[in-house]
Amino acid sequence: NIFVEEFRKNPTSTWIMKPNAKARGIGIFLINKLSQLKKWSRDSRQMGHNPKDTYVISRYIDNPHLIGGKKYDLRMYVLVTSYRPLKAYIYELGFCRFCTVKYNSSVSELDNMFVHLTNVSIQKHGDDYNDKHGGKWTINNLSMYLEHTHGKEVTDRLFDEINWIIVHSLKAVQGVMASDKHCFECYGYDVIIDENLKPWLIEVNASPSLTSTTAADRIMKY
Repeated sequence: NIFVEEFRKNPTSTWIMKPNAKARGIGIFLINKLSQLKKWSRDSRQMGHNPKDTYVISRYIDNPHLIGGKKYDLRMYVLVTSYRPLKAYIYELGFCRFCTVKYNSSVSELDNMFVHLTNVSIQKHGDDYNDKHGGKWTINNLSMYLEHTHGKEVTDRLFDEINWIIVHSLKAVQGVMASDKHCFECYGYDVIIDENLKPWLIEVNASPSLTSTTAADRIMKY
């Protein structure tokens, strides 16, 4: 098993499991022991879950950059009008989604999704959720904050790296994607920044939600 080999190379790491066919944070959980994975597999069979359901498991970024002690990630919208040649546009507004509870990497908090998952569909059920701004910043506000705390050069380099992540991800699938000049596709890129200001691609959503939960959310999306 490839994952078992990788796990044993990094026995102190935390891993995140996500079902392929679900969204809005449903079914996501964290593990730091192989026994937890075996228990989950056993319990899933007993509960009658479809054994053919597929999951993605990846190393959890356990040293995220924090603002106000809270974890956040970026949602960026990318419009692709052609794969051959590659032509894509990044929506300037975008936004950051914040957790409602301060980050804690303690093992005792692995099951606390208000600490680890930024999905609004999860955070809106938290006691500290703010239904006025929805726990979001615009990308522009994040950029200004980072320029103030880390300098313009560092901030510009960070966003340049994020742009290249988007380009490389699209080039990686360029050869297998249908390219029709009469069609376009909008993707939702989820990116997280670690404490060293290194960006990591979490996932690319083929059908990102464009609904708004607050008035501020509507401005950021439309």
